[in-house]
Amino acid sequence: MNRIKLKPLNEQVIVITGATSGIGLATARAAAHAGARVMLLGRDETALKTIAENLNASGAQVDYVIADVRDTSQMQAAAERTIERFGGFDTWVNNAGGSIYGRFDEVPIEEQQDLFDTNFWGIVRGSTVAIAHLRKHGGALINLGSEVSDIAVPLQSAYVASKHAVKGCTDALRLELIEERAPVSVTLIKPSGIHTLFVEHARNHLDVEPKLPAPLYAPDVVADAIVHAAVSPRRAIYVGGAAPGNVAFARLAPRLFDAFMGRLGFRMQSTDRAARGTDAGRRSEMLERSPRKRFVHESSFYTRAALHPGWTATLTLGAAALGVLAWKRRH
Repeated sequence: MNRIKLKPLNEQVIVITGATSGIGLATARAAAHAGARVMLLGRDETALKTIAENLNASGAQVDYVIADVRDTSQMQAAAERTIERFGGFDTWVNNAGGSIYGRFDEVPIEEQQDLFDTNFWGIVRGSTVAIAHLRKHGGALINLGSEVSDIAVPLQSAYVASKHAVKGCTDALRLELIEERAPVSVTLIKPSGIHTLFVEHARNHLDVEPKLPAPLYAPDVVADAIVHAAVSPRRAIYVGGAAPGNVAFARLAPRLFDAFMGRLGFRMQSTDRAARGTDAGRRSEMLERSPRKRFVHESSFYTRAALHPGWTATLTLGAAALGVLAWKRRH
C-alpha cells in the first residue's frame, strides 16, 4: 500500500457520506479548508444546502447530493453526479452510521436489520460504487469503523456486530485490491469515544439516557486522521489513545477484560436521567459536537504520533538531548 501515490489534498475531490453532522461534517470542513473540492452526501437537503453554502462562502468548492446509503441506486447516482460536477473523485469516505442502546434480546430484530443496512451494507454499497471509479483512476477508500471493530461492549450489540463486519469487509476488500494491483489505498478508521451526536441520534431501549464513557475526543481529531489517510496510504488508524489501550487490554487479558466490562460496562454507558424514548435518531442537526457538557480532549498525542512517526521521533530525541544536557549541568 505504501507504493500507492495519492494526490495532495488541494488537488483532490473528496466524497463524504453522512456529511451533515459529527465526524462527517468535521471532515467536510477540514477538507474544504485545505483546498479540496468536496461532495457532501446525506438525507437532509436543508442541512446539505446550508453547509455547502457556508463553505462556498469561505472560498471552498463544495456541492451536495441527497443520497441514502441504504439505497444502491442513490449511491450510484451520487457517484455519477460527482463525476459530472468535478470530473471524478480521488477519495471516498464512508462515514454514515448510527447505534442502538438496549440489551441484546430487548432490541427488535427489525431495528437491528435497519442498523446493519446503514452501518454495514451502506459501507458495502459506498465501497462498491467508489472502487469502480478508483481502481481505474487511483485514490483512497476510507471506511469508518470503531474501537469496537476489535472489542465488544454491552448494550450496543448490533452496533458492535456491524463494526466488526465493517472491519472484516474492509480488510478482505483490501486484500483483493492488492492482488489485482489496483492503485487504491483502503483505510479503516477506528475512533475511541467521540463527542458528536452519537448518543442523541441513537435509538434507545434503556430506562435511562445512555452516554459515551470517558475519555471523549473532539470530532476534529477524527477528521485529521481521515484527511491524513486521503494523502498518505494507511491500513488502519486508531483515533484517541483509549482505543488501542482498550484493544490491548482485551487481547492481553481477555477474561479480565470481560469481567471488567461485564461489571462496569453498563454503568459506564448509563446516566441517572430518565429515557426520552427511541426516536431521537430521526433528527438531523448541523452540529459537529453534542450539546451535552463533557470534558473533551481536543487532540490525541497517540494519534498524532501514529500519523507522524518522524515528528514523534524528533520530539523524543529532542527530549532525550535536553535530559542529557540537564544531567550534565547538574553533575
